[in-house]
Amino acid sequence: MNIKDLYNDYLTSFNAYLNSMSLPGSPAHLYEPIVYTMSLGGKRLRPVLTLMTADMFGAKRSDVLPVALSIEMFHNFTLLHDDVMDRADVRRGRPTVHRKWNDNVAILSGDTMLTLATQYLTLVPEHYLKGAIELFNRTAIEIYEGQQMDMDFEQRDDVTVAEYMEMIRLKTSVLLGAACRMGALVGGASSDDSNALYEMGVNLGLAFQLQDDLLDVWGDPEKFGKQIGGDIMCGKKTFLLITAMTEATGADRDVLAYYIGGDGRCAPREQKVTAVMSVYDNLGLRERAISSIASYSAKAVSVLSKTSLSPHNISVLSELINMLTSRES
Repeated sequence: MNIKDLYNDYLTSFNAYLNSMSLPGSPAHLYEPIVYTMSLGGKRLRPVLTLMTADMFGAKRSDVLPVALSIEMFHNFTLLHDDVMDRADVRRGRPTVHRKWNDNVAILSGDTMLTLATQYLTLVPEHYLKGAIELFNRTAIEIYEGQQMDMDFEQRDDVTVAEYMEMIRLKTSVLLGAACRMGALVGGASSDDSNALYEMGVNLGLAFQLQDDLLDVWGDPEKFGKQIGGDIMCGKKTFLLITAMTEATGADRDVLAYYIGGDGRCAPREQKVTAVMSVYDNLGLRERAISSIASYSAKAVSVLSKTSLSPHNISVLSELINMLTSRES
């Protein structure tokens, strides 16, 4: 079975379990947004990683599915609250919960999703429960720290690439690492194996986010699923923009000053995106982003040699990393 078919096999298993989830019908404005959010789909990368790593250590699928749902429920809870804070209108091509309902509904439904995530986590076999809760709570705090850093960056013009990478490590990567470690935990893996898989997940997460930054500028809109240049339009501090603001000189620096911090902030989309992309091209940022993605992907693959996994399973995870970090959507 090739890696795409294997991924889809885990995805089908998880979606079937998700669809079996039963929520009360009332109050409707509490539970309908949860059903709506969880039905929006997405890659389901985190639960797939949990199921896949647990399988590699011989865990029972029935022991792992509740934990996988816990992680995916938590991930989607953070998206509900992020969308309120970011005033985002669209998520996965559909109106965000706070736009479809209102801010209060999004906040309270998100709170409920967090509680549901912890409830599903407690279904882990009892002898793994303490470790699972500790991992869940530590990861949650780190994600909140990353979100606060991201919001702080909006008010700063001196953000460094190192700070950005630490922010995405916390906001995005640690949950991928936790998904891998959680699967290993339920599979009864050794601490060395669990640590190595966590490190794999974190490096995969860094490469994954940088790939998102890249696709937002140079992706194919039909494959990417949204308009190109969204990060540029809102002046979001990404690896690309931070590097450009640090290194641009002369006319390129003037372009950034005008379109990112000056009167050009509200310029027509095509004009603004084209102008900023020209600066990126002048600095060779596409090639440098691709190089960084390849570097983090290589780190994710190399750490697998520290595990006791079979050559076949190492190959499967290596293929998965390559698939995810070379994706076009």
